[in-house]
Amino acid sequence: MVRFATRLGAPYPSVKKLVWSLLIFVSGMVFGLIATTSLHKLDLFDLFGFGANVEGRIADENLFRSASMVLKKHEYPYTVVPKVAFLFLTRGPLPLIPLWERFFHGHEDFFSVYVHTLPGYKLNVSKSSPFYDREIPSQDTQWGSISLTDAEKRLLANALLDFSNERFVLISESCIPLHDFSTIYKYLTESAHSFVESYDNPGITARGRYSRRLIPYIMLSDWRKGSQWFEMNRFLALEIISETKYYPQFKKYCRRHCYPDEHYMPTYVAMFFPTLTANRTLTWVDWSRGGGHPSTYGGADITEKFLQSVRNRWKCRYNYGETSTCYLFARKFSHSALEPLLSLASTVMKY
Repeated sequence: MVRFATRLGAPYPSVKKLVWSLLIFVSGMVFGLIATTSLHKLDLFDLFGFGANVEGRIADENLFRSASMVLKKHEYPYTVVPKVAFLFLTRGPLPLIPLWERFFHGHEDFFSVYVHTLPGYKLNVSKSSPFYDREIPSQDTQWGSISLTDAEKRLLANALLDFSNERFVLISESCIPLHDFSTIYKYLTESAHSFVESYDNPGITARGRYSRRLIPYIMLSDWRKGSQWFEMNRFLALEIISETKYYPQFKKYCRRHCYPDEHYMPTYVAMFFPTLTANRTLTWVDWSRGGGHPSTYGGADITEKFLQSVRNRWKCRYNYGETSTCYLFARKFSHSALEPLLSLASTVMKY
């Protein structure tokens, strides 16, 4: 038996030594964890369960829970005028605001605007602008990371809190509307489907991003890719916000060259709601030049011929029929495109 005291009332050197050894061991573990987590670019505060990241996560969880409990359309106690929620995802200014303000003008009862930008950033617009005071509580986003999908869900959840919002469309700061408001509103509110692009591709930029760590929740045969720029109805938006089984797996394992904003919603919708979507995006982009980003169009590119070609160039399915109105929005357009777009808006886009 270990002798813990040399005489009655004497200190316990063995116990003190044990305590110091334990402190040294715990300190070593903490510093080891710090070093390890830094390799994975995790926030130190996340490690201990406090700090900005955890506060933000708790705020998101409360927001998503509140949004998931809002009434569905068939539960409304009275008739409401359906609105389209425009969800602007940006890291700063909205350089094309004057074009959007012209597009929205006169239709204030039929739309809502929500803006997710840098935390604390305020848009410099007048009080009469539809963008005035429309920033939602946000968090920082990084291209190609799960933070983009978090921001999308944050926008959806805030918009769901207003039960008059029945359609939800994700917009970037470089997007433009290709048609007048009445045309787009009618197209969306009368659509029998949502618009979430989802396709299977064996290539490195699709199946090549799949992680086997997602098994058994998501198999390789379930994995889908699609455009980040979605449009969906209230039912599907509520399902996305309420889902808590598959999204945590994406947060854990869809990292580093996975680009979850191109895979989570396409995969989830394809797994559980494939018949509810038209399986295409309503936002046109030009990937013909290759690379990790689509082409950007400036002032010199904006002509009537170019805009008309984007508006009416293709054929697609709509409500079980065929239409030439396949894209309602387009990107990417720089600030230099604003003036020529404004000059052509009334004759080409009819607003």
